[in-house]
Amino acid sequence: MDSRRRFGKYKVEREVLDEERLEELSQRKTYSDIHPPLTKQLKESFRCTVPKLKRSLVSSFPVLYWLPKYSVWDYGMPDLISGISVGIMHLPQGMAYALLASVPPVFGLYSSLYPTLIYFIFGTSRHISIGTFTILSIMVGSVTERLAPDVNFTITNGTNVTEEVDIAARDLYRVQVAAATTVLGGLIQVFLGVVKFGFVGTYLSEPLVRAYTTAAAAHAVVGQLRNNFGVSAKRFSGPLSLIYTLVDVCSKLPQTHLPTLAVSAVTMTLLIAAKELNGFFSSKLPVPVPVELITIIAGTLISSYAHLRSNYSVSVVGEIPSGLRTPNMPNVSLFGEVIGDAFALAVVGYAMSISLGKTFALKHGYKVDSNQELVALGLSNVAGGFFQCFSVCASMSRSLIQVTTGGKTQMAGLASALIVLVTILKLGALFQELPKAVLASVVLVNLKGMFKQYSDIVTLWRSNKTDLVVWLVTWVSTMLLNLDLGLAASITFALFTVIFRTQLPTYSVLGNVPSTELYVDMETHREARQIPGVTIFRSSATVYFANAELYLEALKEKSGLDITKMIVYKRQQEAKQKRREKRAERRAKRQAKREKLAQTAARNVSVLPDLFVEDEAGCCTEMSMDGVIAEKEQQRWSEKENGTVFVIPPSPRTLDGHCRWEYLKGGDPDCSSLGWMSELQDGDTTTLGSSSEDTLSRDLERVSLGSLGKWTWDIHSIILDLSTANFTDTVAIKMLKNIFQDFSEIDVDIYLAGCQGELILSLKSIDLQFDCHDNPLNLLCSESVVEQLERGNFFSETITKGNLFASVHDAVLHCLNNRGATSPPRFDPSAVSVVENSDSQNCRLFQWELKGCFVSEPDQQHKTLTSSASQEIQNRRLGRG
Repeated sequence: MDSRRRFGKYKVEREVLDEERLEELSQRKTYSDIHPPLTKQLKESFRCTVPKLKRSLVSSFPVLYWLPKYSVWDYGMPDLISGISVGIMHLPQGMAYALLASVPPVFGLYSSLYPTLIYFIFGTSRHISIGTFTILSIMVGSVTERLAPDVNFTITNGTNVTEEVDIAARDLYRVQVAAATTVLGGLIQVFLGVVKFGFVGTYLSEPLVRAYTTAAAAHAVVGQLRNNFGVSAKRFSGPLSLIYTLVDVCSKLPQTHLPTLAVSAVTMTLLIAAKELNGFFSSKLPVPVPVELITIIAGTLISSYAHLRSNYSVSVVGEIPSGLRTPNMPNVSLFGEVIGDAFALAVVGYAMSISLGKTFALKHGYKVDSNQELVALGLSNVAGGFFQCFSVCASMSRSLIQVTTGGKTQMAGLASALIVLVTILKLGALFQELPKAVLASVVLVNLKGMFKQYSDIVTLWRSNKTDLVVWLVTWVSTMLLNLDLGLAASITFALFTVIFRTQLPTYSVLGNVPSTELYVDMETHREARQIPGVTIFRSSATVYFANAELYLEALKEKSGLDITKMIVYKRQQEAKQKRREKRAERRAKRQAKREKLAQTAARNVSVLPDLFVEDEAGCCTEMSMDGVIAEKEQQRWSEKENGTVFVIPPSPRTLDGHCRWEYLKGGDPDCSSLGWMSELQDGDTTTLGSSSEDTLSRDLERVSLGSLGKWTWDIHSIILDLSTANFTDTVAIKMLKNIFQDFSEIDVDIYLAGCQGELILSLKSIDLQFDCHDNPLNLLCSESVVEQLERGNFFSETITKGNLFASVHDAVLHCLNNRGATSPPRFDPSAVSVVENSDSQNCRLFQWELKGCFVSEPDQQHKTLTSSASQEIQNRRLGRG
């Protein structure tokens, strides 16, 4: 069997398409066809019809969509079995995570009941289980203990004059703090959902979330150590609270309550063994064994019959009130103190829920509305806060149980809520003797999966170092700054990594893959070939204010044209040329004056033929002095210019008669090493040392010593591939405008490739106007940009749709067709020579060859003129002319 991969082939033969031709072929719709008028849109938005009302109700209340279609025969039994399994898990986790939130265990059961019922109505995911979650419980616990520490509720015992904590008053106030935080967080979620900010959860990348949950698990472990060891350690808040708490727990380890430690050790051992066996036999078991529930029941029975509270002073759950609580208004005065924590809870809870919801939706083939999920989760928290619940979200462990046990719809969530309701109404009092050490052990064992996430360090080290840095910074900041500040610092750092990567992107010059229309980085692909005369420049990031200057510097480096120094040098040479012209004009005036004096003297001689000897001698002396002065001045200018350069023009003058500057590259980037020359008409020859006043002499004087053979330049077009840019700003636009203007001075055409819509809108907003000869504005844009250009009146007589192309390849073909024939030709070395006098003693001959992409030999007339002019130059400089 042939193991080689077989690739399909295709062959397309078409004309080079500009935008006009593309619109003709594709029949692009007009803007009015796609976008109706604003009045029509407003009228349509306010129109109320039965189908529109039905869609609005179904989108706001998803239960109205799937409940009428619910099949009891197909989904009833799987949902019931799944709901019972999840409800059994709700009981131990609700009571255990209530300890993490620093509230009585019964409020964990409330948090497993009310939010689930609300999500049943408004949620769009069919498989996630809403209720208590480890990370959110820890975050709520940090808020409650910060605002309601034990020291604020100490009372003095009148019998032995000792201070004790009023547990009832403390727990009551902590419940109020947790409820206020939950309501405020829910309102934030509802607001974000209404304004369609469902994408806010995407700012929490997977490395950030995994590192954050790993550090939060460490906070949970330290927070439960006091229950496992039976010590009364303090809980600190704020930065470094984890270290302070850990130090306080370690300092009180000598006071460990041994019976409590024994209960914790036995419970953790049995839980770990049972979970391992459960995982080993999971493929053979129809339903996972509820080991947590069995552990809680066993712990309660043992504690009741062994009287652990009275005989061994083991701390137990205590009184669990039967029945449901009436809704209460949250303490609004606490909103100002918990707004930061509420926002963190809203973002983290939503990120956890939407990630699980989208995962299960993709697996089972349905769609989850991110904005509606945000509203559903927010309403669940708001309603739960009125019933003294703390913040909830989707739980990964319970959601996996719901899926693996065959759950099909949210009816499974309703069934789990009924299990919790029965427990609260009838079975709550049975768990009053449950040791808190058992619940703490359940928490620690359930955190085992989060501690496995430390293996991400090795994985990210091998795959992506930037994500590894995000992971480590998130972990360190969360460990040291607490959960709220740690999350803010982590998100800020993650965003800075994005900015940093856009500031230091990869700049590359693209080459063509032979026999294809594809263009790849020439540095990383051996077979990529550069297009003759064309440079395709690409940045891997968006061009904006933070990297605009770096983009320009990279363009100079990659193209080999330091345009800034070239222009500076040009300005200096132009100023120098003006000074030379003024000096030549003064010399001409002096020469005319001398000629006039000579003519006057000649006339006087004819009138007065007899002269005294003294007068004749004086006249001769004056004429002799004038000749000496003229000779010295001519010698001084010859020594100062110290060189003669002859060049052949690569192309004739432009139609408007102006000369065009051509720059040469390849040497020292200093201004002193940059050469430039002017285009001349065919057949024009002269020398630098000549004092002739014709225009050709002045043009040739512009040639610098940089044109003596060290630099060649063969670029006539540069294509800026902006396909990676999805936005731009005024700084980037000014930079692009300067690129157009600067490179036009050296006759290089600039093209923009792959422009997105907003980029073109920004370009048209700054009124780019260029001369059609000096600044050809050629744009390659996606079709979505064209309508924006039309609406912005971007097109004119000089910028038409003929300047837009369908692809980069079309632009390359356009460049080759238009500029290929006029690219810098290759000259015969013998045809171009430079004679430089050094110390007026000997001469050296330099040969210069301009290497172009398209070889175009000069015609015979150029060669003849060049040879004769070169001979004339040498004769003049050697004194034979």
